[in-house]
Amino acid sequence: MEMQNDFDRLLFFEHARKTAEATYAVNPQDTDNLTRWGGALLELSQFQSVPDSKKMIQDAISKLEEALLLNPNKHDALWCLGNAHTSHAFLTSNQDEAKVYFDKATDYFQQAVAEEPSNEIYAKSLEVAAKAPLLHMEIHQQASAASEPSTSSGAKSTKNYNKKGSDLKYDIFGWIILAVGVVAWVGFAKSHMPPLPPPP
Repeated sequence: MEMQNDFDRLLFFEHARKTAEATYAVNPQDTDNLTRWGGALLELSQFQSVPDSKKMIQDAISKLEEALLLNPNKHDALWCLGNAHTSHAFLTSNQDEAKVYFDKATDYFQQAVAEEPSNEIYAKSLEVAAKAPLLHMEIHQQASAASEPSTSSGAKSTKNYNKKGSDLKYDIFGWIILAVGVVAWVGFAKSHMPPLPPPP
């Protein structure tokens, strides 16, 4: 059932991405569309390998920054940028490099809260962002412990590491889904996305 839900989400956000791309070709000044495009890319990044996820997150960041160039006070774009930088941080094993992304994320969450103080999700994101660096350290310590060779056969050790690596990715994306999923779905529903085309 969960796999079906994942597949539905993948279809939904891929459709959203294509729709946003087509809308951008007609109206590149539409900040709502740019924000939806960035949000869709951020959601789709969860289904990629880590290097591809990072590329997709960077692409999302560029769309969201473009929206902010047109409207610097756009709180949902600021909030999405906070999530994008948080996502990037969790995919970065280097602690110092990750801290730069976490700091940027906190800054964007603070700006989003300043623009719309009554938004509980923005406030929660800012609160949770404070705990993110510690969670990052724990997750990556577990991953590094899992990658150390064991005394048993090399094949078993590699298999174990692959499983741990896979668990790590789910831990990371569990965090991102918690942060990104709620508002992304609400935002997309509000924007009256055209329905998915029927399956062939």
